[in-house]
Amino acid sequence: MSAGARPYAAVDLGASSGRVMVGRVGPDSLELTEVHRFVNQPVRVPEGLRWDVLGLYAGVLEGLRRAGDGLASVGVDSWAVDYGLLDADGALLGNPVHYRDRRTEGVAQKVWASVPAGELYAATGLQYAPFNTLYQLTAARGTAQLAQARRLLLIPDLLTYWLTGEQGTELTNASTTQLIDPRTRDWSHGVAGRLGIDLSLFAPLRRPGDPAGMLRPEVLEETGLAGPVAVTAVGSHDTASAVAAVPAGGERFAYICTGTWSLAGLELDAPVLTEESRAANFTNELGLDGTVRYLRNIMGLWLLQECLRAWGGPEALGALLLEAAKVPALRSVVDAGDAAFLAPGRMPERIAEACRVSGQPVPGSPAEITRCILDSLALAHRKAVTDAQRLAGRPVDVVHIVGGGTRNALLCQLTADACGLPVVAGPTEAAALGNVLVQARAHGPRGDLAGMRRLLTRTQPLTRYEPRGGTRRWEAAQARLA
Repeated sequence: MSAGARPYAAVDLGASSGRVMVGRVGPDSLELTEVHRFVNQPVRVPEGLRWDVLGLYAGVLEGLRRAGDGLASVGVDSWAVDYGLLDADGALLGNPVHYRDRRTEGVAQKVWASVPAGELYAATGLQYAPFNTLYQLTAARGTAQLAQARRLLLIPDLLTYWLTGEQGTELTNASTTQLIDPRTRDWSHGVAGRLGIDLSLFAPLRRPGDPAGMLRPEVLEETGLAGPVAVTAVGSHDTASAVAAVPAGGERFAYICTGTWSLAGLELDAPVLTEESRAANFTNELGLDGTVRYLRNIMGLWLLQECLRAWGGPEALGALLLEAAKVPALRSVVDAGDAAFLAPGRMPERIAEACRVSGQPVPGSPAEITRCILDSLALAHRKAVTDAQRLAGRPVDVVHIVGGGTRNALLCQLTADACGLPVVAGPTEAAALGNVLVQARAHGPRGDLAGMRRLLTRTQPLTRYEPRGGTRRWEAAQARLA
């Protein structure tokens, strides 16, 4: 590592785990070290499914304690859409609701009665997902908690507030609320007004790289850090940070951010707001430096995670993947974007039932179910990449896979086969790297997104997968689902 490289702490919270990473950035060096990882386990209480946000905050503090002195800055990213409500004194009004909670069932129809789905898409560019913040707020209307609330903070903004005492709403995550106009990159006052949503609940917008305050004296004391330590707004939606860390050259690439979800699409300069795009369920979320993340949400490795939980844990995952590789390809596939797989519980049985209903062979063993999941994910990746190119008029030459799925060589190879394009896998900790790089350029020489990606290409281990066997069998499998 080059002399004088300064450490930056990236707090990166995923839907199943949180981590604090320390990154050091030099002109030709980029190193990332995990200092603390902790479980993110939701809790079911009588009123529904909730996040243990206090446990997450404790994990963040412990991670900062382990990071050690000398930090130049801290940045926080997390999953999207969920939020905490604060009262007039700034105190949290209950644990944040989990996006998989059932309170939004049937809410979309109520929203569309006031703002038809086509108008909503034309105004906000966001795909339909039952858990978008807009639907959550509509579901919460009339509750005592919302009536008492004076501030709404998205999850990374809530944790940043606890660290600094200052409130803000970071733009890339705000764009997942379905209350942002992707053309103006500001609030959609028309949509909010028609739905009776009070935008004054939201703190002022911040952009990646903006200052977000300093660690409070109480935080310095609890973590043992010597102040002052700045906190910097990053791409606080973890996908925004992950896409910023895609090690691509030029524009002709697609990306798939893999983990609990697969987010597959293109990076564009402007949103695609056509009716055809809405019908294909593509979203226009905001990214770094004026970019638009044009993508489709796919259920992702959640399907496999839930099966592993049902089978007793991930200890034998490596052996299971080896067995899955021996199962005949594309014997059975399911729609990996189907909302029927959104809720937790009984995933192996639900996948088997979906195959039975569609008249396909029913997978029985863990290896067969795993192969069904991975084939289905690769098929969904193929469809998203193909549809995105057509809808945006942007051809691609390569698919970049970043995030936890890069560890799954079988999934990466199947995605290359399905897309008929080379796949470059890595980096695994893309969200944390994007988080660190935004902090580094905010506190050092100002660089552009292309420069960040060149540094990633030079410094991060990447694996290339070439497509095999042609795409005709994948087209046939897609026809089965259609």
